[in-house]
Order: sequence, then C-alpha cells, then structure tokens
Amino acid sequence: EKLQAALDEAKDKYLRLYADFENQRKQHAKQRQELITGANANLMQALLPVLDDFERAIKAMENAQDIEAVKQGVLLIQEKTIKILGQQGLKPMESAIGQPFDLELHESITQIPAPSEDLKGKVIDELEKGYYLYDKIIRFAKVVIGN
Repeated sequence: EKLQAALDEAKDKYLRLYADFENQRKQHAKQRQELITGANANLMQALLPVLDDFERAIKAMENAQDIEAVKQGVLLIQEKTIKILGQQGLKPMESAIGQPFDLELHESITQIPAPSEDLKGKVIDELEKGYYLYDKIIRFAKVVIGN
C-alpha cells in the first residue's frame, strides 16, 4: 500500500509538472508571437508617412509640367524610406564592384568574360544590393562575375 501511495504521488507530481511545462511553453510561444507582431506593427506605422508621400507624389505627377521637380520629390521619398529602414536596423552592403567574389556576401547571377585580366574572379556588376538587418545578412548582393 505504501508503495502504491508513493507511486500515485509520483504520478501526480509528474502530471502537474508536465502540465506546468506545457502551459509555460504555450505562454512563451504566445509572447514570442506578440513580440513579432508588435515589431511588424511598429515598422508599418513608421512606413505610413512614406506611403502618404507616394500618394501625394502620384497626384503631383498628374499635372506636373516640370519633370525635375517630380524627380526631386521621388528622391526625397527614397531618402526618407532609407532613413526609416535604417532606424529599424537595415543597412545596405558596400558596393561589390571590383571586389573578389565572396560566397558569404554575394549571389552569382552569371559570369561574363572579364574585360581585363585583373577582373577575373571579381565582381563586374551588381544587379541588386545586399542588405544586413543589424549584423545578419537578409539579402545577398546579386552580382555578375568576370570569368
């Protein structure tokens, strides 16, 4: 009887611990999801003024006579977007043109004959910039390599 009582008590403790573990695991997953959702909401709120600027620019383009003013407006919107994304931790990679191909940073789109001997194995053109989010690469630079 003592042995059965001890076994029942151990089973009860095990079930309670398992239930507590499951509850904490679910709560942790919920908190993590809320954190991700909150971060996305902050980014979306920061980008809303950029969206407003684009809408104003589109309206201005309908009646624009001076293309230079439209260009300047679009450039200002681009600068604002870069600034907002930079505040969120986004940083562009340095230009890869002329640098040796680095598999850790670059994605080779194609290879072309190198215009000179010293450009063999080096980046000839950069089709898309690479980006870091804080210190982690989120997009590799898409490049053309000299062969």
